[in-house]
Amino acid sequence: MIEAAAHSGQRGDSIARALRAEVGLLGTPGGRQEPGGPDAPGSQTAQAWLSLAAAWQVATDSGAPLAACLRRLAEAFRDIAQLHRDLSVALAGPRATARMVLLLPLVGLLLGSVLGFKTLHTLFLTVPGLVCLGGGAALMFLAGQWNGHLVRAARARDPAPGLELELTAIAVAGGGSAEHAREMVRAALSRPALPGAVLPGAVRPGSTLPGHPGGPGHVSDASDDVAEVIALSRRAGVPAAELLRSAAEQCRRTARSEGQRRAATLGVTLMMPLGVCVLPAFMLVGVVPLLVSVLSSTVTTQ
Repeated sequence: MIEAAAHSGQRGDSIARALRAEVGLLGTPGGRQEPGGPDAPGSQTAQAWLSLAAAWQVATDSGAPLAACLRRLAEAFRDIAQLHRDLSVALAGPRATARMVLLLPLVGLLLGSVLGFKTLHTLFLTVPGLVCLGGGAALMFLAGQWNGHLVRAARARDPAPGLELELTAIAVAGGGSAEHAREMVRAALSRPALPGAVLPGAVRPGSTLPGHPGGPGHVSDASDDVAEVIALSRRAGVPAAELLRSAAEQCRRTARSEGQRRAATLGVTLMMPLGVCVLPAFMLVGVVPLLVSVLSSTVTTQ
């Protein structure tokens, strides 16, 4: 990405266009990442690069300084990265516990075999054992799906909170009117990642930053916030750029606190799949076959 932007700048081409093109190429045969990787199209890393491209485009079109906005964007990206690290930490404990519980059935089966009980035969070659094995596998699959859903729900929704407010502040700082600034920001946020054909799984022409005007996940909250801030600046006689930057900073603080809350909550909610699915699966695979084997041996002896 950085190399492509540097080459584009040396040639005098649009750096924003170069960044969007690189994002569109990710996951294609000529790209440097596999689809679904951390930089694949549609990932939050790719969306962060698209946010940077939009900021660069607005600054170039409006003639406004870009350095301050880049610093604030970098701060927002660091907050999102820290959130994902917090989520990984919250997930580490339940994952380690689940792995340990998964090993316990093997220990139980081996212990039963050593003691002379036919636990392996009971589990794999009898109807009750196969029922337990199928039920345990289904519960473990359900636990994996449940964990994945909880982690996805806790991840950051927006790679650059307050982006539209920040971009509007840049455009206004360039000296244009508020209406022209908003049109400029909408145009920058709705530009496709790559003109031309893109393979399935990549960002297609016409796709935009999710959650921004024109995007497939469009919500009007950001545009409403921009309109309210501009209206307030007119009523109070305060420069709109400063109010927009303050509102963008408030969005970032809110996103940061919400992310911390979700990460803290995740550490607790991940215990639900462990108790509801993983532990019953252990009982079905590790304990029930041993009990059935003991009972069958007792009945046979009598």
